[in-house]
Amino acid sequence: RLLEQGYQSDIVFIVHGKSFCAHRCILSARSAYFAEMFETKWKGKNMIVLKHPLINPAAFGALLQYLYTGRLDIDVEYVSDCKRLAKQCRLQDLIDDLETKCKKVYEFVSSKPGTCVKVLTIEPTGNCRLQEDLALLADCALPAELRVGFGELPFDSTDNFNSCPDVCFRVEDYNFLCHKAFFCGRSDYFKALLEDHFSESEELQTQPSIPVVTLHNISEDIFIRVLYYIYSDDTELSPENAYDVLCVADMYLLPGLKRLCGRTLAQILDEDNIISIWRIAKLFQLTRLEDQCTEYMAKIIEKLVELEEFAAAVKENAEAVEERQETDSIPLVDDIRFHITSNVQTYSAIEEANQKLEALENLLASIGLEC
Repeated sequence: RLLEQGYQSDIVFIVHGKSFCAHRCILSARSAYFAEMFETKWKGKNMIVLKHPLINPAAFGALLQYLYTGRLDIDVEYVSDCKRLAKQCRLQDLIDDLETKCKKVYEFVSSKPGTCVKVLTIEPTGNCRLQEDLALLADCALPAELRVGFGELPFDSTDNFNSCPDVCFRVEDYNFLCHKAFFCGRSDYFKALLEDHFSESEELQTQPSIPVVTLHNISEDIFIRVLYYIYSDDTELSPENAYDVLCVADMYLLPGLKRLCGRTLAQILDEDNIISIWRIAKLFQLTRLEDQCTEYMAKIIEKLVELEEFAAAVKENAEAVEERQETDSIPLVDDIRFHITSNVQTYSAIEEANQKLEALENLLASIGLEC
């Protein structure tokens, strides 16, 4: 999306009259060639005009697509131009992928006479390399005193790398040098915050051109988890921090990060926390986690019906149904029933399911509910 819309772009390439908006930080993180050029020949320039006859606009556009997404679509006639650019930009992975794909296409066409292949496509393979490269920008954003345990240390690859930051987030007196393109592109919260920011009056003393935005109600440790997610679409979560990260992800309007937190919480379900995690899933609208909770509840329902906390949860769920009549369904109960009865095939399994259903019905009767 950043590539297509050119949002918050800070560099424009003109290739034989065709314009391409881009971002220094992404190109530098993905290609050592671009990183060097932005520090030498192209330093300080906002527009780069490329007139060399061997640089094809279609191939250059495909190269940018690859650098941003890990995917490449190119007309077969421009493949050699693309290889040439990949070699110039020292993208050995792309060169290898192009050669492998060309070989496969040649073999396919040879085995199917009359077949005509017009477009060559390279699909991203798990995006591991792309994630690693973009995580370098998160490494660079970390204040030096917080880098131990994160990024590439003790072999710190950020020292000689200029990530071209354009915004500083101050969290608990730590300065994180970041990029508006990523934060605004991933989060409507940050987009509104940065676009409506009090004319960005405060500036970084060491780099006066960079505005400082102070974030409240978040620790530096939790912000680091958000930071890595925003840049690389992944982050390190643990059972200890998943709930705190979830709360912040909800505030910052990051649904993908919320789902990652949900996956972490799903791994720690047990008899003691199942009801509280189910409540969390409901509160933050994590439907997958909610379903995993009710599936787990179905397995241990005979223990749950003995707990006042579970009875209270059923009552609350019934009250939450708008204009509920006496015999209307209760979503929590319906979901548990579904998981009890699904995939029941053997006679012994049917007996066990009936015992669980009876335990659930007895609870409902004891608290005066029908459904």
